[in-house]
Amino acid sequence: MEIKKILENGCFDLHLHTTASDGSFSPSEVVKMAAKKGLASIAIADHDTTDGIKEALQTAKTLNITVIPGIELSTKYKGKNIDILGYHIHESKELLGVLLKMREHRYNRSQLIVNKFCELGITINFDDVLKYSKGDVIARPHIAKAVVDKGYAKNIQEVFDLYLGDGKPCAVDKMVLSPSEGINLIHNAGGTAVLAHPLLIQDDTLVEELLHLPFDGIEVWHRKHNRDDIIRYKKLAEKYKILMTGGSDFHNEDHTIGEFGYEL
Repeated sequence: MEIKKILENGCFDLHLHTTASDGSFSPSEVVKMAAKKGLASIAIADHDTTDGIKEALQTAKTLNITVIPGIELSTKYKGKNIDILGYHIHESKELLGVLLKMREHRYNRSQLIVNKFCELGITINFDDVLKYSKGDVIARPHIAKAVVDKGYAKNIQEVFDLYLGDGKPCAVDKMVLSPSEGINLIHNAGGTAVLAHPLLIQDDTLVEELLHLPFDGIEVWHRKHNRDDIIRYKKLAEKYKILMTGGSDFHNEDHTIGEFGYEL
């Protein structure tokens, strides 16, 4: 089903993460939760991997729900993290090759981060991290969980605030593409490229600059967008004549599938 028709249906969530990246629930569990919520269409959009899609599609066969094969690609522009959602993608040789390189870099990066924690007297090891990484992608939340588990912090947010956030003592840059490279990769894989959660870029001038690139859409509705944000990004979508999409950016039990401020 085309993205435009899914959006017109109004019963969707196009931004869901699973254990294939940094989500807490397996692809099957996420699909079942969405079906129970009464959603008609969802997109599995894990960070820099398509590994959860096959399981999600298989689970959806027994349920009255459509799963869109998706991804959330990490890119960087002018020092800002720019995430790009790709919908209806095919696992092309080019896409899988780039994702493999990104995965290998994430693995090496995670080891460097663990070493930085140890240098600060926070003794965790790589096995502690792997315990939380159920997929092939190792992400910062997995490391944060290991730090919390060892009693060095109260919760994951505290780990990011003190150690893992950009510019913090244990931060290490990940391999990222440029936005143009990310868009081209998605387009070459037959997909639709959407600028994710523009509010998190924290610079609307930069957001509008990015929309001069060949984006197909912008994520107008997101759990962190308030009404004013939604109105602002709707206007940008109308100005650049691109799709308006939305999703909960679901990762764990602190988030709610299908709830992200969407309204017609």
